[in-house]
Amino acid sequence: MAAAAAGGGEVPGRPVVLLRSGRSIPVLGLGTSHQGGYSHDAVVHALQKCGIRHIDTAKRYGCESLLQKAIKESGVNREDLWITTKLWHSDYGYENTKKACLESCERLGVDYLGLCRSIGVSNFLISHLEQLKEDCVVTPHVNQAEYHPFQRPQELVDYCRSRGIVFEGYCPLAKGEALTHPSVIQLAKKYGKTPAQICIRWSIQNAIVTIPKSTKAERIQENCKVFDFTIAEDDVEILNGLHDGRHVSWDPSLIV
Repeated sequence: MAAAAAGGGEVPGRPVVLLRSGRSIPVLGLGTSHQGGYSHDAVVHALQKCGIRHIDTAKRYGCESLLQKAIKESGVNREDLWITTKLWHSDYGYENTKKACLESCERLGVDYLGLCRSIGVSNFLISHLEQLKEDCVVTPHVNQAEYHPFQRPQELVDYCRSRGIVFEGYCPLAKGEALTHPSVIQLAKKYGKTPAQICIRWSIQNAIVTIPKSTKAERIQENCKVFDFTIAEDDVEILNGLHDGRHVSWDPSLIV
């Protein structure tokens, strides 16, 4: 589990979600990862051509410095970007956390994450959030966890919303597993969209901040074309019903 730190802006015409801090986070972002490589050109394309203004990364991924170069080349102003990074376990503790945030800022080439303008957590379940409530005076602004048709932790989502915590979902395509499911394929044909667009749109319609990851410019372009259609409620329920509890990332319930 990692502590997340973020701060940034929004794009006209793109939906945003209001945080308790008063800041707005773009509902669609671009995820990065330590797995699957990194594409400078894809990030620049996402910023310049796709209207992406929300980038998710982490110290552990090892691409903060690379993102600095891509952001500079894109020409997008810092104040127009929402950037999330995450600290690793070794950075926990007040002084260590401040130092790690400053180091992430330096690698990313930014003056603030607020230093942290909004603070979140990653992969926290209800039990973890309850523990946090006992130990901290600050309620996280965001909780980032796995969310896709096979992993729809609605109880956790409801708990977060009851406490004013925005839920952010990663792996919206279930690392590709959702793209071959017959129901997803059928709905893609019905709406004239791709299976990936169906999954991302479903996630967004469920009011989840969604961060699909790709290193291919054409895939990022496809993933961003999800604001020109709406999935009917009956079809949303079909996708909701695919939940079987599987994880394609890792299972945070193993952390006590």
